Amino acid sequence: MAQEKFDAIVVGAGPAGSAAAYTMAKAGLSVVLLERGEFPGAKNLFGGVLYRKQLEDILPDKWKKAPVERRIVEQRIWLMGEESAVTLSHRNEAFKEPPNCWTALRVKFDQWFADQAVEAGALPIYSTVATELITEGDRVIGVRTDREDGDLYADAVIIADGVNSLLGKSLGIHREWRPDEVSLAVKEVIALPREKIEDRFNLEKDEGVTIEFMGKTSLGMAGLGFLYTNKDTLSLGIGIMVNHLKKNKIKPYEILDHVKKHPMIRRLIEGGEVKEYSGHLIPEGGWNSVPQLSGNGWCITGDAAQLVNFVHREGSNLAMMSGKYAAEAVIEAKKRGDFSRETLSLYDEKVRQSFIRKDLVKYKGMHEFLMEEDPDLLFNRLPQAANQAFYELFLVDGVPKGEKQKKMFQYLKEAAGGVWGLARLGIKGWRAMNG
Repeated sequence: MAQEKFDAIVVGAGPAGSAAAYTMAKAGLSVVLLERGEFPGAKNLFGGVLYRKQLEDILPDKWKKAPVERRIVEQRIWLMGEESAVTLSHRNEAFKEPPNCWTALRVKFDQWFADQAVEAGALPIYSTVATELITEGDRVIGVRTDREDGDLYADAVIIADGVNSLLGKSLGIHREWRPDEVSLAVKEVIALPREKIEDRFNLEKDEGVTIEFMGKTSLGMAGLGFLYTNKDTLSLGIGIMVNHLKKNKIKPYEILDHVKKHPMIRRLIEGGEVKEYSGHLIPEGGWNSVPQLSGNGWCITGDAAQLVNFVHREGSNLAMMSGKYAAEAVIEAKKRGDFSRETLSLYDEKVRQSFIRKDLVKYKGMHEFLMEEDPDLLFNRLPQAANQAFYELFLVDGVPKGEKQKKMFQYLKEAAGGVWGLARLGIKGWRAMNG
């Protein structure tokens, strides 16, 4: 591999990396898009949600051609009891045009997104691992790869190599995440005929539904589950904080098996055939875990920078925009002929001024709240109490409504350890949700 010098090297062809490579290549910069998998998406088997606004901002003329599954017209939240659920949902025809978001299979989407960068002029180098950064003093000047004579040189390196960022660790800005800063999500893709999906979820044509659930399904540990409708498959999974998995010595697949037996889930996946099983670490530390974003000759983006809004389960949109912002900083550095931290910190400023920082700062107390509180209270006793309360509310058994209301409150009070326990939890939760 010739030691030609490029304007920029992007490490990782996920949403952040491809957004960065596309933005720079379109601006006329010479760009390498480096990916360890055989093709983009080969190592990223999520079944998740993509958001139209950010994709349109990056690809204003091409976003409509993205290989998505279903446009989401309804979002549901379930608070799970033992054999029940308290549900909150919103369905709206206005989500159809323009779409708010879609479900997608990353193995398809990542290839397409990287292809847009290649068509714009980026040089793809796949099946290649970036093993370390090449530095000159305190400046990053390239990337060492696992290929023979595979050193690559550039004025700037954009790091987009995921939650376990090897290159971030080599810079000293990405320490090993603590077990309470990441969750392990396990997921199955379950094949089901299209007409069955549309019948069971009350859908037409390319309409889709997302369901996110918490409660008894996580076996008393901090965790959130999801069920997303694709064209002819369902993506079912659950993410559990790693520190809770270690403490309870429970294997992730055991939790997913438990989820599949819940009557609310079982009915929706019945008759389906598992086509894929995968696991993936998800950054959960929030704003307090975000490292330094740029330095002399480098920027770090997406999951590698912990840019994930775990409260709203948003990651792909933050990744894409962080990649775009980093690319714009490199483009400006090219104009100035200065790839120092002073110029590349324009990336930091763009993030600070964007919804990324504002949303992450708003919820910066949530991680601490979840770690301080008893997970059995938040993810077991309270959800079960809420389900008991609503069962009481809707049960017509001759008991006066006033007595039923008292009984409902009694369920919640007992779960929280009394009136003051319930009040304390409410106040702490409110503060955590508001910065």
